[in-house]
Amino acid sequence: MIRQAGIDDSRVVAEMAVLLWPDNDIYDLEEEMINSITSEDGAVFIYYDENIPVGFAQCSLRYDYVEGTERSPVGYLEGIYVKDEYRNKGIGKKLLTQCEEWARSKGCSEFASDCELNNTESLKFHIKLGFEEANRIICFRKNL
Repeated sequence: MIRQAGIDDSRVVAEMAVLLWPDNDIYDLEEEMINSITSEDGAVFIYYDENIPVGFAQCSLRYDYVEGTERSPVGYLEGIYVKDEYRNKGIGKKLLTQCEEWARSKGCSEFASDCELNNTESLKFHIKLGFEEANRIICFRKNL
């Protein structure tokens, strides 16, 4: 079962999000999830097996330029995660579909996402679920 997350779900989502983004602090992730859950331009969906949360997807509306898109706003998959033992059962696809439906309900006709260049598992997931690669970039920074 998929349910849109409410404010009371922020900790549950943050606990899964830290598994997806282990370099982040769980408290920062919980704050990010609260912001997404309470925003008109964001949503978080949780997949439950019985009453156990086993995956989540976070999506948003992006109004700035999104690589490879032609319209604004664009629905954007900010993150998606399914616990290892529940993978390859279609849960990620169901979560993505829920995000796409949410974006469509907000007036979007395009949906986008990204992944790190070396994240081959995420690349395969995106391609399998109908995404087309728009570009490959390496971003740079330096201290001033």
